[in-house]
Amino acid sequence: MLATTTVLASFALVLSGTSPATAHGPRQDSHPRPARTVALPDGFRPEGIASGPGTTYYAGSMRDGRVVTGDLRRGTSRVLLPGAEGRQIRGMQRDWRTGLLWATGNVGSVGHVWAISTRTGAVVRDVTVPDSAFLNDLVVTSKAVWVTDSRVDRLTRIALTRRGAPTSAAPTFLPLRGEWPGGGTGTRANGIRVLSHRHLVLDHSTAGGLWDVNTRTGVVRAIPVRGVTLTGGDGLERRGSTLWVVRGTNDGENAWSVTQLRLQRRHNGWTARFQARLTDPTLEVPSTATFAGGLLWAVNARFNVTPTLDTKYWITPLRPRR
Repeated sequence: MLATTTVLASFALVLSGTSPATAHGPRQDSHPRPARTVALPDGFRPEGIASGPGTTYYAGSMRDGRVVTGDLRRGTSRVLLPGAEGRQIRGMQRDWRTGLLWATGNVGSVGHVWAISTRTGAVVRDVTVPDSAFLNDLVVTSKAVWVTDSRVDRLTRIALTRRGAPTSAAPTFLPLRGEWPGGGTGTRANGIRVLSHRHLVLDHSTAGGLWDVNTRTGVVRAIPVRGVTLTGGDGLERRGSTLWVVRGTNDGENAWSVTQLRLQRRHNGWTARFQARLTDPTLEVPSTATFAGGLLWAVNARFNVTPTLDTKYWITPLRPRR
């Protein structure tokens, strides 16, 4: 396994298009897909995962922008959206109201947000995001899709109708201010989920921690986290008062993990308390996770190996702490 500092450096290299394994000394992949996991196509280079309804899942490729879908329990996989030259897909989430899969990423140097029909695989909305640098993750709310940009300290907003349909409006932007640790060259805003009405939670991959964003004002406040120091956070997933932070580093514990937290709302804001460290021998640089069928399913980006067309990728099931 790579040391924590090495993998944090790897995030920056991945952002710049350099393979971390190549930059730190190539490690060839002779790893067979572990048992109990869900296989993704060889050479897929996954980053984002979403689910619904039930145990149906969707995973996106950073190699060619494909989206595959299947059933997590049965371990199936088929192409929903074929690949395209220069396209990379990262964060994604399905809107239960419309069945649309919202995904973000880029085509070449241009940032995009796509709405994809989970029934036909057709792209029903393709939003170009001007002046974006690295669109990373997104969350669907009642009125909008909110997107993080890990190199620009702002959120991108894609307007939705009351029923969740995409509108023709151009994207708008919410600058992040207040306590937000902006600037620098590291990976900043990464995972994003809903906290409450007009409030979102972000993690910051370089500075660490959790951050409460007021979507009316852009003012950001730190969320106190008790019992654990959060660094190298990647994707977030939330169900009720439980928040999972997928860790892009192994924190010197010699094992990759997902941190489970309990959110509590108080009169002056939110707090989070450490509950459990979810790990499994089959985790290898997990990037994002989705909750389905009572389990948390983490996709393994495997940034620690040199990616080839034969590199194995998979999804690991994790049992949350009750």
